[in-house]
Amino acid sequence: MAFTLNIGKCSLLGNYRENNEDSIEVKQFPDLTVCIVADGMGGQAAGEIASKRAVEIVPRELRKNLTPQLNPETVKGVTKRAIVQANEEIMAMGALDKDMKNMGTTVVMGIWRKGSEMYIAGVGDSRAYLVRNKRIQQLTVDHSLAQALVEAKTISPAEAKDHRFRHVLWKYLGSKEVGEGPEVGVIPIVAGDRFLLCTDGLTGAVPDDQLASYISDQTDVQACAEGLGQLALDQGSRDNVSCIVIEVVDA
Repeated sequence: MAFTLNIGKCSLLGNYRENNEDSIEVKQFPDLTVCIVADGMGGQAAGEIASKRAVEIVPRELRKNLTPQLNPETVKGVTKRAIVQANEEIMAMGALDKDMKNMGTTVVMGIWRKGSEMYIAGVGDSRAYLVRNKRIQQLTVDHSLAQALVEAKTISPAEAKDHRFRHVLWKYLGSKEVGEGPEVGVIPIVAGDRFLLCTDGLTGAVPDDQLASYISDQTDVQACAEGLGQLALDQGSRDNVSCIVIEVVDA
């Protein structure tokens, strides 16, 4: 089965922030599509710089090292190394400039190689979801202290949603904890699938079931992305809001 992608994207400053520290990028090459969302953090403009570098470096490294004949396991390895490379460059920038000392960024991405699967990876608390047949599945795990407490069975997933550590990240680009890179998921795709890549400015304001119904009801992915951003602001998001919506269609 041959597929193609329809892609919509949106990044909003929001109602409470002075600058947009999110960055989004869609890079489409002849044999490769990379969709990437990053949510920067740090003083002054450092968060903006970190997220911008992440969405530049990762596609650059993937384009350089992903060739059509690579098998899925090798693709996963290349993806991990691209994230590690971005982490190293962001950490080096922070070490060289005191104004960027504590900068970092989340990153979440979807990679498609004109095949029948989507590769998904993330660091931090920006998320990837799959909406299929009106049901939503979170594909990434938050690297927050609240999620770590869930995994240690100290608190419940319900308690984590409002926990005071839900926005405190222990792993992000710009931290040593990235190590050898995150897990990379391989998702078999079917026509009608919609993937959502987004920052916590969206997921902090719009619950998963509402995301599922909104994404399922929209026919145009660009209108869907813009509508999700506005929905988050309407429901009180105090952050920048950014997302990419990817629709799988028969070629």
